[in-house]
Amino acid sequence: MRMRRVRVHSMAEEAGVSIATMSCACWQPSRVRESTRLKVSEASKRLNDMLSASVRNLARGRPAPPSGKYEQTGSSGGSPAGSAHQIEQGRYIHMPTPTYTFPQDFLWGAATAAHQIEGNNVNADWWEREHRPDSDLSEPSGDADDSYNRYAEDISLLAGSGLNTYRFSVEWARVEPEEGFFSQAQLLHYRAMIEACLQDGVTPMVTLNHMTLPRWLARRGGWRDPASTDLFGRYVEHLIPILEGVTWVCTINEPNMVALTQGGQEGNDMAAASLPTPDPVISESLVKAHRKARAVLSLLPGIKSGWTIACQDFQALPGCEQDMEEYRYPREDFFTQAARGDDFIGVQAYLRTFIGHDGPRPVPEDVEKTLTGWEYYPDALGESVRHTWRIAEHTPIVVTENGIATADDSRRVDYAFDALAGLHQAMDEGVRVEGYLHWSLLDNYEWGSYKPTFGLVSVDRETFERHPRPSLAWLGQVARSGILAHPRG
Repeated sequence: MRMRRVRVHSMAEEAGVSIATMSCACWQPSRVRESTRLKVSEASKRLNDMLSASVRNLARGRPAPPSGKYEQTGSSGGSPAGSAHQIEQGRYIHMPTPTYTFPQDFLWGAATAAHQIEGNNVNADWWEREHRPDSDLSEPSGDADDSYNRYAEDISLLAGSGLNTYRFSVEWARVEPEEGFFSQAQLLHYRAMIEACLQDGVTPMVTLNHMTLPRWLARRGGWRDPASTDLFGRYVEHLIPILEGVTWVCTINEPNMVALTQGGQEGNDMAAASLPTPDPVISESLVKAHRKARAVLSLLPGIKSGWTIACQDFQALPGCEQDMEEYRYPREDFFTQAARGDDFIGVQAYLRTFIGHDGPRPVPEDVEKTLTGWEYYPDALGESVRHTWRIAEHTPIVVTENGIATADDSRRVDYAFDALAGLHQAMDEGVRVEGYLHWSLLDNYEWGSYKPTFGLVSVDRETFERHPRPSLAWLGQVARSGILAHPRG
């Protein structure tokens, strides 16, 4: 039975769109806006060799599902993310996924944070919050993943997979457990982590502050304390000796989330998609601390420093564009603008949020959700990167976090593939992206609970045994080859 080949370039010409956009419409319709899908739908109706069944599914933004009346070729089962299916003359045809080639010097890796994986971070404000009688958190961090003692194993797992970059954080509360006392033992511990990376051929990306504060500083008001910026600068000065051989340094992780949650001492769940207005005192303090840290780091030759922003793909409901801009500015763009002129800016994107006149709209009940309750929306990465590139005035970008909390590792691969395909498209449009770091290397403590599992590696909560998931091998192969391809073809 003869099957015609779908002519994407003819469709693109008829629809008046680029071949790249046309390919997205065919292979990944969820990445294409509704107006473009309508153009494609109308164009396909004008082409005699495309049947209406295929057109309807393109317009709906999903591939045609298999059923008994269609002859299926290619992979069995439902349509995987990143693959295309077309119906032509009543036959169900599997079309291979496109592949994407990334630069040879691209950073491919995974990220973690000290409090979330090390365990027993007893001098941190979050530990104190976890153990309050009236704690608003589901469970304490406890031993976490015991990575304080098992970091060499974690780095070896990452390196063995083919990934080339490990982002981890230094814990301020360990280095300076009491004001003015800097633990040489802890500084040597983090230096040993850096050396373990270098010995395994892994590029270390070091975050200097990831959400938590030493208890003594939190009790003084945390980032509201006028002295906090100078205290942070002093802390960074003590880190300088251990950063030899390090190129990439993130000063502060997600300052916009820190300002929203008041330094992690009170307020909202860190995983919430909608949060109150940031504390302006904290916002300004964090910008000053970031700039002071960059000034200190500039004393080291070869250092590239920046900070990382929690980004969302904000989308305005009709007539609510101004509402969206006013909502986004204090929560994201204020911090992105502060990165103008930095060596890089970290983008950390997971989700989209619709904004109406009264603020963010809840996630619809009928969409696929992750274990955090967020919408499954891999397109958020590409859109967030484009927005950051514009607002930060072409500051180079590293994707320092992106991933999904799921119990289904195949969906983790689907999500990462689609997110990376969208990232590649943004790069093709001229956005300078230096690397992609998946969140997370390990299942970890997600700021109140171990239930959301983001890891490329699962961790036994009793024995701390590591169990690499297939997603780790897949992403490692992408890193080795520089070619993004879906494992299901």
